[in-house]
Amino acid sequence: MNAREDFLALAAQRIAIFDGAFGTEIQQCGLQEDDFAGTLGLAKSQGGNNDILALTRPEVIARITGAYLEAGSDMVSTNTFSANRISQADYAAEHLVAEINHASARIAREAADGFAARDGRRRFVAGAIGPTNKTLSLSPSVEDPGYREIDFDHLSEVYREQAAALVEGGVDFILVETIFDTLNAKAAIHAVRQLERAIGREVPMMLSLTLTDLSGRNLSGHTVEAFWHSVRHAQPLAVGLNCSFGAEQLRPHVQLLAGIADTLLLAYPNAGLPNELGEYDELPRTTAGSLREWAEGGHVNILGGCCGSTPAHIAAIAKAVAGLPPRTPPHPPRVTRLAGLEAFSMAD
Repeated sequence: MNAREDFLALAAQRIAIFDGAFGTEIQQCGLQEDDFAGTLGLAKSQGGNNDILALTRPEVIARITGAYLEAGSDMVSTNTFSANRISQADYAAEHLVAEINHASARIAREAADGFAARDGRRRFVAGAIGPTNKTLSLSPSVEDPGYREIDFDHLSEVYREQAAALVEGGVDFILVETIFDTLNAKAAIHAVRQLERAIGREVPMMLSLTLTDLSGRNLSGHTVEAFWHSVRHAQPLAVGLNCSFGAEQLRPHVQLLAGIADTLLLAYPNAGLPNELGEYDELPRTTAGSLREWAEGGHVNILGGCCGSTPAHIAAIAKAVAGLPPRTPPHPPRVTRLAGLEAFSMAD
C-alpha cells in the first residue's frame, strides 16, 4: 500500500477529515499522578505528561482515538506532541522516547485499521511531532542575543529519533505541527530525509505552521508566504496552519496559503479563542459553520481541530463539509517520488 498515493486519491474526491485535540480530552478523564506515572518508577512527577499515557494508560489514548474515528476522521494523529528527548527531559523520561512513540503509533494504527476493517475504507495515521520547547532562531537570554540552547544538528537528531520510532510503529506520515520557528521545521525536514536514507523508502511529510499574532507571523518572524517558500523544497504532502487562533481569526491566513501552496492544504484551528479562564467553549456547530465557509470558498483539502476541539467538533465539521468539493492546488501535488531512493529529491 502506498499511503501518499492513497491519500491523494481520497483528497481528490472530497475534503478529508482530521482529528481534534488530545489534551482537552485527556483533561476530561480526571487522571491522577498515578495514572501518568504507572509503575515506571521515574524520578520526577509525571502529572501532565500526556505522551507517557501510551505506556501507562494506553486504553485512554485508544478510547480518544476511537472517538475521533467514530466522529468521521479519515486521519488520526499519534499522541506524541511532546514525545521527544528535549521535552521528556522535563519528566526524567527521555530514555523512554522511542518506546513512547512506538507505543502511541501502534495504538493509532490498530484503531485506524480496526475501523477500516469494519467498512473497507482506509484510515490514515499521522505521526505527530511538536516543536519542542527550544528554538533555533531566538536566544532565551536577553543579555546574550547570540546564545542558543541547542544547535541544528542536535535538534535534527532529536527529531530523527522520534520519527524513526513513529515510522517503526506504523504511521503513514510524519506531521511536523505547531511550527513556531521555521528553522526548527527545517531541522525536522532534515531529520526525516536522513531517516529516509537509512530505511530506504519515502516518509511522506505534512507541515503545519502556527502564528503568534494576527499579522500572520510565527515566533521566528516569518510570514505565511515566507514560511511556505522556506519549506517548499521538502515537497510536503500537505502544508497548513493549526492552533494559533479560532477559525475566524485564522481565515485570511488560510486563504493566503491556499493561493500559493502547490500541495494539499491542511487546517485545524482552535475551537475559538479561550475565555477568561483559559478554556475553549466554542460550540461544535460554530466551528463547523466557519470551516464550511472555508470549504465553500475552495480553500481546504483537510480539516480538523486543535485546542479545545472534541469528537463532537470533528463530527460537526465532517457533516458540514460533506459533499463540498476539495480545493484544487495551484499546481497538482507532485508525486514524482518513486520506489527507489535514486528517484527521490533529497534536497534538505
